[in-house]
Amino acid sequence: MKHCRQVRQDGMKMRTAMSLFAKYYLGIMLKAYNEFESRVEHLKNRTLSKPERIKAMIDQKVGKITKKEIMEAHPDISKTTVERTLADLVKSEYIAKVGSGPATGYK
Repeated sequence: MKHCRQVRQDGMKMRTAMSLFAKYYLGIMLKAYNEFESRVEHLKNRTLSKPERIKAMIDQKVGKITKKEIMEAHPDISKTTVERTLADLVKSEYIAKVGSGPATGYK
């Protein structure tokens, strides 16, 4: 009887360990897929102008996006171009400015 309980406990520990490993592995796979998708999207948008690439990134983003995120995703686009494009999109009411200062975001 004692042996059966020990086997059952060991089995539960093994299932827990396997579950944790599966979650870890799937997390890695998801991150790799997202990075791959981002790189393919970058290649697809290479023919777009810099403001069009910024607008495409905003369109793909769910929720708020920051100037910093745009600049990290597109290091070849100057800060001035990003700021000008965001200002133009806000002025045309395509996006809305949320917050102020370093926490400023756009929706």
